[in-house]
Amino acid sequence: MLTIENLNQAYGGSHILRGLSFEVKTGEVTTLLGRNGVGKTTLLKSLMGLVKTQSGSITFDGKDITHLPPHERVKAGIGFVPQGREIFPRLSVEENLLMGLATKPGSTPIPQRIFDMFPVLKQMMHRRGGDLSGGQQQQLAIGRALAMGPKLLILDEPTEGIQPSIIKDIERAIRMLAETGEMAILLVEQYYDFAESLADQYLLMERGELIMRGRGETMAQDGVREALAV
Repeated sequence: MLTIENLNQAYGGSHILRGLSFEVKTGEVTTLLGRNGVGKTTLLKSLMGLVKTQSGSITFDGKDITHLPPHERVKAGIGFVPQGREIFPRLSVEENLLMGLATKPGSTPIPQRIFDMFPVLKQMMHRRGGDLSGGQQQQLAIGRALAMGPKLLILDEPTEGIQPSIIKDIERAIRMLAETGEMAILLVEQYYDFAESLADQYLLMERGELIMRGRGETMAQDGVREALAV
């Protein structure tokens, strides 16, 4: 679904991404791990078109999107859940979810499966987004991205600042989405246990480069936890 080839990115004189190449497959969770400052957020901004790609290519669903603007990437089928959630705090839960349908015809209803995965959103449809707890806001951010029916779902550190019970709910939702075979999922995460529980494929990033990669079931024996802690 997503193919990155020799992607390079620089800010001023700093070389942030260094020749990244990897694939994200439909029906799988690809987990990208790395500490703060290794270039994970820059990579996601590149994938979404929020920063201009210096060199390399990004292919999505068989089409080169390297130079497409962000809104065209969303229309093509990329859903993005940013770090920090970035919901609209003054809009209701319902209005936030409707924003996720911006690329669809005006009569398109909010998909029922969002409420099946996150029942609390149904209960709080008319509550303002800013009045929800952090975990509920994360569920809302994921629901907003799912509303469009994405072919690729990108999640940037969805466990950050979230209570353990809701982390479990989010984990179940991500696994359920992958198992439908409808979409590819790219999960960027620092929390090793969460990443390991979901990863079909893992990528470990350090100083703008991928230093390890493999299948999720081999993360422990590959020493990913130890490498992440160095």
